[in-house]
Amino acid sequence: MSKSIKVSLLATAVAAAMAFSGMAGADPLAAVQQEAGKGNAESAASQQKIDGAFEQSQELLAEYRALVDEVDNLKVYNDHVQRLVDDQTQSLNSFQRQIDSIEKTKQGVVPLMYHMIDTLDQFIVLDVPVNLDERKKRVADLRKLMDRSDVTTSEKYRQVLEAYLVENEYGTKIAAYQGELEFEGQKLTVDYFHLGRAVFVAQSLDQKHAWAWTGQGGWLPLEAKYLSPITTAIRMARKQAAFDLVGLPVLAAERVK
Repeated sequence: MSKSIKVSLLATAVAAAMAFSGMAGADPLAAVQQEAGKGNAESAASQQKIDGAFEQSQELLAEYRALVDEVDNLKVYNDHVQRLVDDQTQSLNSFQRQIDSIEKTKQGVVPLMYHMIDTLDQFIVLDVPVNLDERKKRVADLRKLMDRSDVTTSEKYRQVLEAYLVENEYGTKIAAYQGELEFEGQKLTVDYFHLGRAVFVAQSLDQKHAWAWTGQGGWLPLEAKYLSPITTAIRMARKQAAFDLVGLPVLAAERVK
């Protein structure tokens, strides 16, 4: 083999060895770089997870704080509502006691009203018979009123008291009205005049006859001297004449003795 051929073969072998050696040296570096890149990617991913977890924890913390504030507000509100409920309960209890009291009051008031009506009826029978028909009708209306279910107890009581007030006015007022007088079996149309319960007289429409209530359940004919004063008194009661002093028979007072 020639010398030149040997040199060429040696160069080829060296080149091949160097090439192989180069290839063998390049693989570990690439692997390291590849591992480093993979590590960096995993680090980035881990950092993203950490960042995401932190953001999520911040959101959860904010939600937690909001819930705590809401719970505190609800507690304050619930305490407020509880106080309102307690106050309403006390009010309801008070109302119930009042209702119970009203029912007990009704049980006492209803018999009282019946007694008052009976007393009023008896009083009218024994009293000077001023507006007698009207007063008897008032008592009859009160008795009918007591049987009505559509009228409250308070309204019934009010009307009973009102009847008493009307009766009281008869003792102080001056009034004249027209009506019928039964005397000696005859019914006569007359003008009545009363001054409280002290004077109760009647005069015929022709002003020729006059009577006074005796207080003993009957009428007494009056002397002619009373005709003019009674006529004047009737005119004064009807506001047809100025008030003045007149002489009238005070016979009703005898009944008090």
